[in-house]
Amino acid sequence: MSNEKLAIDGGKAVRSAGWPSRGLIGEEEKAAAMAMFDKAIKTGNAFGYGGEAEQQYEKDFAEFMGGGFADGVNSGTNAVFCALGALHLEPFSEVIIPAITDPGGAMPTVLVGCVPVVADTDEKSYNVGAAQIEAAITERTKAVVVAHIGGEPVDMDAVMALARKHNLYVVEDCAQAHGAKYKGKYVGSFGDIAAYSTMFGKHHCTGGQGGVVYTRNEELFWQAKRFADRGKPFNLDTASNVRAAINCNLNDLSATIGSAQLKKLVSIVARRRKVGETVKAELARKGSVVQVGVQEPETECSYWFLRLALDVAGLKVDKAAFCEALTAEGIPAGLSYRHIPAEAVWFKERVGLGNKGYPWTCSDYKGPREPQYRIDNAIKVTDKHFNIGIHEGCGEQEIADILAAIDKVEKAYRK
Repeated sequence: MSNEKLAIDGGKAVRSAGWPSRGLIGEEEKAAAMAMFDKAIKTGNAFGYGGEAEQQYEKDFAEFMGGGFADGVNSGTNAVFCALGALHLEPFSEVIIPAITDPGGAMPTVLVGCVPVVADTDEKSYNVGAAQIEAAITERTKAVVVAHIGGEPVDMDAVMALARKHNLYVVEDCAQAHGAKYKGKYVGSFGDIAAYSTMFGKHHCTGGQGGVVYTRNEELFWQAKRFADRGKPFNLDTASNVRAAINCNLNDLSATIGSAQLKKLVSIVARRRKVGETVKAELARKGSVVQVGVQEPETECSYWFLRLALDVAGLKVDKAAFCEALTAEGIPAGLSYRHIPAEAVWFKERVGLGNKGYPWTCSDYKGPREPQYRIDNAIKVTDKHFNIGIHEGCGEQEIADILAAIDKVEKAYRK
């Protein structure tokens, strides 16, 4: 293979077939949805939200997690929003957010009237580290959001020890980490409260969009549930709405899809792990210039994607050229995962609420008027790593093709 012409130079690609589809939605979800339609038609009553189907999905989710409480909401962004809302943070409190995360994991901090402060990633992954969180703590810090990016668990023991030391809430953003484990327990069960996205691209879905707020703290559960439904007085002895909030509800049709999906989640994660772990072991055995990114000890990644570190020192090309060649071989290689909120216009220009830089510029906020962030490590790790899009629809052939393509491109570009 060392003499084989690269596809990017006109040679035959390792893989000519397209990447397989996930096949996430099946007959089980269709049957569940149709049963709901049949009941609505028969009774003449439209399905809504908060009914038997949604309650069942929330019960199913909590049981999957090994206990606790779950509330279905209409997006992963609103799951983070409602998790923060459950904490009843005072306005202008500082909330530490990760340097690498989806916008939906960062923006809710501003929308609950608090100030986001960006903590850097650790030096080896896309995840925030405890040392980096500690460097961002001030007397105004009240909560920390940690995101398990790509299905890779954060070192939660270190984070929780730090949070206890400084009396901080911890919100786990598990949007990309359904079924991932840290020291034998599912992520989402370590912090005070957790948020999940169940949009169509995640490990399990509730249709096009959706989310879940999960906690083992019953009081936080009720506070989140009230915040997710216009302050309705759930579990309170009063008839009026008890706080200002918006409607973030899931719905019964989405929930019935979610319950069918949850039955598949263990299998979905297992198939993703087989791909990721096999590729990791083979690249390590070969001593390739490409290696699966370092993960925390005693963790089980659920592989929302495959994060790969590239050592360009021994190559004649840079990462961009390597990824371009890999893509030409039929492997979906993403050049960079530079999802850094601190680099976005809304963050840099303080476009939060209104046009005057709120909450940073409000006189009641006693912190810096300019957004605070540390992203040196985040830039370095995104510069060094690239991603391959794997999923539960991938199998032995995709594993073989990933390894063959990396080997082919590496041999062609070695110095």
